[in-house]
Amino acid sequence: MIKIVHMNVNGTDVELGVDECESLTDTLRNRLGLTSVKKGCEAGECGACTILLDGKSVNSCIYLTVWADGHSILTVEGLEHNRGELHPIQQAFVDEAAIQCGFCTPGLVMTGVEIANSGKTYTRDELRELISGHLCRCTGYENILNALEKVLGKK
Repeated sequence: MIKIVHMNVNGTDVELGVDECESLTDTLRNRLGLTSVKKGCEAGECGACTILLDGKSVNSCIYLTVWADGHSILTVEGLEHNRGELHPIQQAFVDEAAIQCGFCTPGLVMTGVEIANSGKTYTRDELRELISGHLCRCTGYENILNALEKVLGKK
């Protein structure tokens, strides 16, 4: 059954008719062209599809688009700062060499934005726990943690 969904995506109001079983990942990637939202496991285990829904990290592969009705969604494409500059989280990932193949990077960046926006102070072990929903096969996580600490002013 098709449902009409109204949501704000990266600052733009969107109205779409979607199948009630369509995942938010499919809507964002296939309908809206937001390719930072990656399809990894499609079971909510790898974090590649992570977006911010009303400021909170969500695995969009296991979140139906109809549930996003009336909500705000932020993806990496919505992070652009003044004149195309990288968001501080993105810049920290570059500075700390926290990117290799890049598949996990958008999801980790979005979780990093949520962490930074929390205004809380975290230990390295707490940061490790906060990113535990993300699978990275390349970096070993140390540079990712370094990037998060840099943004949080701990490095």
